[in-house]
Amino acid sequence: MEAVLQTKIGGVEPKRGKVRDVYDLGDKLLIVATDRISAFDVVMANPIPKKGIVLTQISLFWFEFLSSSISHHLIATDVSKFPAPFNKFEKQLAGRSMLVKKTKVFPIECVVRGYLAGSGWKEYQKSQTVCGVKLPAGLKQCDKLPEPVFTPATKEEFGKHDENVSFERCVEIIGDKNARYLRDKSIEIFKKASKYAESKGIILADTKFEWGEVTHSTGSTSSPQASSGQAGKTILIDEVLTPDSSRFWPADKYQPGRDQESFDKQFVRNYLEEIKFDKSGPGVKLPDDVVKKTGEKYIECYERLTGKKFGF
Repeated sequence: MEAVLQTKIGGVEPKRGKVRDVYDLGDKLLIVATDRISAFDVVMANPIPKKGIVLTQISLFWFEFLSSSISHHLIATDVSKFPAPFNKFEKQLAGRSMLVKKTKVFPIECVVRGYLAGSGWKEYQKSQTVCGVKLPAGLKQCDKLPEPVFTPATKEEFGKHDENVSFERCVEIIGDKNARYLRDKSIEIFKKASKYAESKGIILADTKFEWGEVTHSTGSTSSPQASSGQAGKTILIDEVLTPDSSRFWPADKYQPGRDQESFDKQFVRNYLEEIKFDKSGPGVKLPDDVVKKTGEKYIECYERLTGKKFGF
């Protein structure tokens, strides 16, 4: 199976993000996870073969796993059931595409942290807080937090970094009721996913969820928990608990006080740091060994989480 750097569907032009092509179908979207890979907000010149399929299949696993807790936007993944002309492009779309309900997206990244890493660790070193949330003194890098912490961020345009904000600022942006619902639901499903991941020898250090509000009522779909209900309902959207939206660490190699091994694009980041990539401008061509190792990490994450052999 050839890598998909970008999709070309019968003259229909998608909105191309860093790694996904999104087709607007009116009250629905077709989200296609390509094999593009970004690091430091820059898209690299060459792809990671099958990466888009791995990420999509991980999201599908979590949508099913969490279906008793939340409603979501997934309608179908069978290409033959997609509207024309997309149903004729099996080769490009199989395994890596989701037909989903279009929503009014809340302009907040719902980040939940269970461990002190990344920008949270940087802030803690300065103020013993994360997004204004006071934490105990004496924590080390990558320490487990007493309880998962909701640390929202603004959703910025392509090319700009999301900005961490306080919960109070989140309330100002989306309202008190919405902010409390997104916080409570995000923490709830983070805890559920964390417990499951631990049973598979994986630590879920943190993740980000995206939520949207249904704008159109729809009829029945292939998924009872999909957004087939009433307009105004808040549902989980976008990718869910993938290595691109989460920090997953192998539990048997976890040690606080340092950076952790991870199931994501760390090989890419390490390579770019080695060559002193300036983190701007066009992406570079990644060496074959970096591409291979990165792809293997994504697949290992899928197989450990799902208990299934990756079959694409």
